[in-house]
Amino acid sequence: MTNKPKVEVIKESDTGRNERFRDTRTGNEMTRNQFIKAIDRGDYGNDYYHRKINGIDTPVSKPDGNPRNNLG
Repeated sequence: MTNKPKVEVIKESDTGRNERFRDTRTGNEMTRNQFIKAIDRGDYGNDYYHRKINGIDTPVSKPDGNPRNNLG
């Protein structure tokens, strides 16, 4: 079993906001909004959630003490 995160960031904006993501198990690519909808549907269990950062819904990984599991 691997400790690879389920989702990785593949594109950031010029300001550093995570904008595009890839599911490392399926290869599916998602926009920020698509990923938020998938989180809300429960597609990623309890591993991710979203919060408002500077007024914009932003996906974040739930902290578990392992820096390898963070979005970034």
